Order: sequence, then structure tokens, then C-alpha cells
Amino acid sequence: MPGLRGGRGNELPGFELGYPPLPSMPLPALGQVSSGLPVRPGSSRRSSGKVFSVQLLWKPAVVLSRPDAVREALVHRSEDTAGRPPSLVYSHLGFGPKCVVLAQYGEAWKEQRRFSLTTLRNLGLGKQSLERWVTAEADFLCSAFAAREGRAFDPSHLLTCSVTNVISSLTYANRFDYEDRKLQRLLELLERSLKEDVGLLRELSCLSVIPPVFCFFFFNLLPSPARPGGRRLAPGAPPYPPPLCPQAKGTPGSSFTPANLRMVVADLFTAGMVTTATTLRWALLLLLLHPDVQRESPGAPQKMVGTWVCKVQEEVDVVIGRSRRPTMKDQAHMPFTNAVIHEVQRFGDIVPLGIPHMTTRDTEIQGFFIPKGTVLITNLSSVLKDEATWEQPYRFYPEHFLDAEGRFVKPEAFMPFSAGRRVCLGEPLAKMELFLFFTCLLQDFSFVLPPGHSKPSDKAEVSFLSAPQPFQLCAVPR
Repeated sequence: MPGLRGGRGNELPGFELGYPPLPSMPLPALGQVSSGLPVRPGSSRRSSGKVFSVQLLWKPAVVLSRPDAVREALVHRSEDTAGRPPSLVYSHLGFGPKCVVLAQYGEAWKEQRRFSLTTLRNLGLGKQSLERWVTAEADFLCSAFAAREGRAFDPSHLLTCSVTNVISSLTYANRFDYEDRKLQRLLELLERSLKEDVGLLRELSCLSVIPPVFCFFFFNLLPSPARPGGRRLAPGAPPYPPPLCPQAKGTPGSSFTPANLRMVVADLFTAGMVTTATTLRWALLLLLLHPDVQRESPGAPQKMVGTWVCKVQEEVDVVIGRSRRPTMKDQAHMPFTNAVIHEVQRFGDIVPLGIPHMTTRDTEIQGFFIPKGTVLITNLSSVLKDEATWEQPYRFYPEHFLDAEGRFVKPEAFMPFSAGRRVCLGEPLAKMELFLFFTCLLQDFSFVLPPGHSKPSDKAEVSFLSAPQPFQLCAVPR
């Protein structure tokens, strides 16, 4: 292939001419598992470049960093990089590979993704009916916050329960009471599974060698989907869960089987539980650390952007008021609130390495040759913290998403949901939840640091997800 560049490490056996360089020589058998992968963009990006290779045990992988390299791989060469490394997790759980999130790229994945998107739309995604479900759950959450009567508490559990109930209503036509024992067990198993996915296990699980042990118990605790055509979520809504596609009946090798339906539902359930709840935790933490963003500080000068006073609560009061709950139509009229939510996602950077991809055929990225079957690790953290894109990459700075006139803008480097063919299936639902939960909470409460408590840290606890360290707050009714 013309124009390919060589680099350090290309002399290793089996490495093609023009293969991305190794930043250091791997240890025999162990490769570079002891040094870890670059979760944050700092020194690894500067010393190793945008595209470099690593050796994990016997398996080579390529790390992609910075916006142009990641976008080229995921968007411009989306079909070349749409694969996933083979997963032993589902084999251990007794399921086939034909799910959605970790499925191999091919016809089965395409039909399952189409089926999932169509079903979510049929169940109300993008419609006012689903907005009402999310807002109703936000009311439950606000009631739970109000029951704390201004006392200090950790909001993590309540946030996770409320977000879980949204996806549970979609996938199982049922919501849990926040103290439900089965819900508590589900959340406990999921948390233990995520915490297990760190260090060496994190790198090995990227290559699908060691499945997290607690995944087995988590998936088996999830109920099986109800009989098709059983329950209707709302008047006029289609029966839930939807029947399997008619064309799948009697079709040998079809991916539409009860076991795969359960796996797809489990995919949606777990992804919907974790990421949005973690982002909302980041939002409340950052409001505590930056009270000037939440509301006007007494005696402080107002900072104007265009015609808006830059405070979320003031924008909520002006656009929505107190007599009704927010709707998604309000979002277009709330540039600062929208900017704050996007900056929470950028700063929180909750999936710093994304989900591993694999090349489906030989391809070229940034002039390097990447052979078929290569594991690709997309360093999304290096994109969301890119110093050439963001004015204050390591600070919480909502102005990243506002132009000089105070209008909302979204740079191309904003890709917390990944990009391309494998972009997060639940992105539209997550955006809806973040806006509606966030604005409902700020409509009802001001969040302050409990008396006598020191400021919490904005440094993350990193496993598969990058989550805030535990913190407490007081929810003061407005």
C-alpha cells in the first residue's frame, strides 16, 4: 500500500511493514500488560503518537488517540473497524454471540441492531410518550431526594435506581421500588462486576480471555422477557415485548431466538443502567464544586453570555418556570443548561477507552497498515481531553459548548458515545434522560456541600467506567 510508514517495533516477527510502532519492547509472554493502557491522554499520547501498538500477552493491539485518528477509524473507515474481539463471556453464560453490544460484525448484528432500534422507536423513543415516562420517574427521584429533608446523603443509589427504572420500563414493562430487594441485588452484582474489570483483568477482558465472574449471576438474575404480545405500557402502545420477527420463523440460523432476545434485552438493560447514572453523579458532583454554574452566588456579579445569565437554575426558571415539568422542546431554548450537560459528559469521560473494536479487513489508519483481525482500542479520553480542541481540557468549563453570542455549539471532538457504525445504541435515550432528570432536579433543589464536609475530589475512580469517588450532598428545596 503506497504511503505507509514504518516505525519502532516493525522488526518483531509477524509485524507487517508500516504497522504502528511499539512504545516499548514487550516482555516475553506477558507483553505490556504490566504497564497498563493509557486511560488519560497525557504522556502516552505525547510520547507514542496518535497510533501505536501494544502487545497484550500473545495478542497485538493498536491504540488510537486524538480526534483525527479516532474519527478516521470509526467514521471514515467504519465498516473496516466495526468488528468486536471474540467474547468468551457469553459462552460462559450459555448464550451465542448474536447480541448487540459485543456481537461480531455481520448480518446477525445488523438485523439485531435494526430490530432493537425499531423496537425502541415503537416503544416511544423520540416521542412524547417516553418523555412522560422519564419525567414521571424524575418525579419519583425528586420525592426521594425531598424525603432526605435537607440532610446529607450520597445520591448514587437513588440516581442508579431511577435510571434503571427507565430502562426497566422499556425492556420489562415494569419499574422497581427504590428499596426492592431484587433491584438491590441486581445493582450490587453489576457494581461488583464493573469493579472486577480493572488492571490486568481489564486488559485481558478487552481480548475476551477472562469474563467478569459476577456477570454470570447478574444475567441469570434478570427475568426472561415476557410472552410476546402480553402487556401494553400505555393506551395505544404496541404490545410488550414485541413478537419475534415473522421472517425468523423456521429460518435456519436466524438470530431471532428467545435466548438471543434475552441477550439483547440484557445488553440494553445493563448499558442503560450504568452510563447515564454515572453521568448524573458527575453532574451533581460538579455542581457542588462549581456553585456559580448551578445558581447565582449572593453578591457575585452576573456573568452574561448573550442575553442569558449563566446559571442553570435561572435558565430553568425563565424557560420552564415552576408550574410544569421540562420537555425536550425546551432544550433548544436553554443553551447554557445544554452546555453544562455536555461539559459534564466531556469532563466525566466515563468510558475512557471505549469498547474494543476489531478490524474486519486490512485497512489503513493515519498512514499505518492495520491487518484484519487486529484489536483496536479507541482512547476516547484523548479525544475528550485533546489540548488542541478544548480551551481548558482538564477543567470543568461549560464555555467549551458556547460561542461568543452564547449559542450552543458542539465540536466534532465530542464523542462520549463513540462514533460510526458502533455508536451507542442508547444515545438518544441517554440524551433525553440526562436533560430531563437534570432539569427536574435543578427545578426543585439547590445542591450544597454538607456543613463541616470538605470539598469532594473531582478525580475519578477508574475501572471499565470512570466514576466519581463517593461524595455526599444536601438537596435543599427551592
